[in-house]
Amino acid sequence: QVQLVESGGGLVQPGGSLRLSCSASEFTLDYYAIAWFRQAPGKEREGVSCISSSDGSTYYGDSVKGRFTISRDNAKNTVYLQMNSLKPEDTGVYYCATYQHVRCGFSWSARLEWYDYWGQGIQVTVSS
Repeated sequence: QVQLVESGGGLVQPGGSLRLSCSASEFTLDYYAIAWFRQAPGKEREGVSCISSSDGSTYYGDSVKGRFTISRDNAKNTVYLQMNSLKPEDTGVYYCATYQHVRCGFSWSARLEWYDYWGQGIQVTVSS
């Protein structure tokens, strides 16, 4: 059974950093473009970042550009999301998901239906 597992979340003060990890069992992540989404209470799920499988190209939501960095380590079958300069509005449940295509493209976050497998989500809380 395909499973994605997120880890690394928690409580952090504004201006702090966290690194989220997305790992998989039973299949190889490097065949997929992988994205991170987040959902705050009462809000829709929004795209945070995406990393392609084909060429490693990366894409970011406007609200996180310059602060978050997505990367992948195929040897460890893991995708990371380094989050710096965190703000209270970054609070939410963060999910990783596998994209149906090997390259993210500029419309990568337009439709959640384009993502086949999702992790269970992990809480990130930015608060003083």
